[in-house]
Amino acid sequence: MVNKDFFLALDELEKTKNISKQFFIDALQDALVAAYKKNYGEGKAVEVRLIPERNAIRVIAYKTVVDEITDPDTQIALEEAKLLKKTAKIGDTITEEITPKEFGRIAAGTAKQVIIQRLREAERSAAYKELEDKIDQLVTGIVRRIENGTIYIELATSQVEGVLMPNDQIPGENYGVNDRIKVYVKKLRDNYRGTQAIVSRTSTGFVRRLFEAEVPEINAGLVTIKNIAREAGYRTKIAIASEDRTVDALGACVGNRGVRINSIISELGGEKIDIIEWSQDSFEYIARALSPAKVSEVQVNDELHSSLAIVPDDKLSLAIGKAGQNVRLASKLTGWKIDVKSESQYAEINKTVKKIESTEEVENKPQESENLNIDGLFDDINLD
Repeated sequence: MVNKDFFLALDELEKTKNISKQFFIDALQDALVAAYKKNYGEGKAVEVRLIPERNAIRVIAYKTVVDEITDPDTQIALEEAKLLKKTAKIGDTITEEITPKEFGRIAAGTAKQVIIQRLREAERSAAYKELEDKIDQLVTGIVRRIENGTIYIELATSQVEGVLMPNDQIPGENYGVNDRIKVYVKKLRDNYRGTQAIVSRTSTGFVRRLFEAEVPEINAGLVTIKNIAREAGYRTKIAIASEDRTVDALGACVGNRGVRINSIISELGGEKIDIIEWSQDSFEYIARALSPAKVSEVQVNDELHSSLAIVPDDKLSLAIGKAGQNVRLASKLTGWKIDVKSESQYAEINKTVKKIESTEEVENKPQESENLNIDGLFDDINLD
């Protein structure tokens, strides 16, 4: 095992895997110490040295010089120590090479295990570092296999496997082996398969990165994404703003003849996207968030952080959306609790409120006594 070819192999690993030869040597030395102790005694104080320039392995024992030996594994008598080092004295540490003849066989098996293990660890670490900068970013990958609904992806320019779980897949989308898809990297994890990237196509981060990629004004900071609310596969609401009045934030996101927004919608499999111009005015922001419905009036309760949006009768179902989706997303986007009423519903509520207030006013009004004129009432009564 201990020959020129072995050390040449370490040189080759350093070149091909970009892993330092010293990384393997340090790991081997520690492993060989454990292997030696396992075979020749746990109590021994030894060091294993790999010497590449000599293509050799040496086992060095350390013993303390004493008058009387109580532990033969770690102590040596003065007389014996002087045979190794003439100037030895009590308390000195003596080193002695004790490489067993059969240690080469033990070292060979140990080296094989250590190199395989450390090679995997080094590759995993390198792959992790390579993809670490991709967290919260878009990457492109190729579908390699599908198991029980989970899709495993070969990520471009990385040795890390991407994992697209069912809950991270857009409803209604179908994927096949060798399909090229874009995914959003949520996090990295280590398991028995090595380092894996947990990726998604349903997160709001996926939509954010798509807009950044398609809209140069967002990437340049001229247009800002304030918030995103999404129900993947159905509808997304995105609030945008620009502090530069010369920049048309909405037009920048839509693009000439809708080319930019259509590209994003296509990537999302036809998912509807409402682009909302953000406003500091809560009334205006809530009204815009209920797009595509037109809002007649908005009332807010700052204390409860709730609001009431009043819409034309024929826009009520549009404002609420299927199964309440539109108003639910508007609420997530703005951070306000939103209740929606039609104009006729609101008018009826007002009529009812006024009727109740009128009734309460009558009930609470003090009853006036009849004004009786008692002047002279008792004039004819003689009190004598």
